[in-house]
Amino acid sequence: MNRTATQKRNSKTIDPARLGFDFDGVVADTAEAFIRLACEEYGRCDIRLEDITSFEVEECLAMDPSAIQAIFMKILLDSVGTGLKPMPGAVEVLGELSEKAPVTLVTARPHPEPVSEWLATVLPPSTLPRIHIVAMGAHDDKPRHIRDRGLEWFIDDRAETCLQLPEHGITPIVFSQPWNKGKHQLPTVSSWEEIRSLCLQ
Repeated sequence: MNRTATQKRNSKTIDPARLGFDFDGVVADTAEAFIRLACEEYGRCDIRLEDITSFEVEECLAMDPSAIQAIFMKILLDSVGTGLKPMPGAVEVLGELSEKAPVTLVTARPHPEPVSEWLATVLPPSTLPRIHIVAMGAHDDKPRHIRDRGLEWFIDDRAETCLQLPEHGITPIVFSQPWNKGKHQLPTVSSWEEIRSLCLQ
């Protein structure tokens, strides 16, 4: 059974300045947007969050792969227009963390602009300048970018990314989602309230 990160760390509090975050699936509820658009635009209103059991969605849904790709591309290019929502508690906790140190988001998205535009619609003006976005365009190149920014901890929903991090001296924490269940034995968090407890004791 995976241990929660709170159990794993014992009494040590993580320095917010050394903690980084993935964007999709951690800060932003990308799965909700995908499920909603699949229903609205393709009539696939039968998809539930728990049906998405693989990060490669084509592997777990009986749906035209080109439609899946089209939905995700729309979300990536126009996060505001597609109504992408923050994960519950993300806005509040990011604001609290940003008061302690700048917050770094490292995303496999190829362009930072859709992320920064979206953040401008959900974060208060006082928080926004304290959020740094690194858009690097490839999941498997994340460890280098995380390390280059002096981060020692990283929260991601992609188990494969988290499994790469220890060999680069980075401690991974998996943000629990249906697509990473049973794919690792790493410490986990399941909410932004748990992230708050790791950093803001």
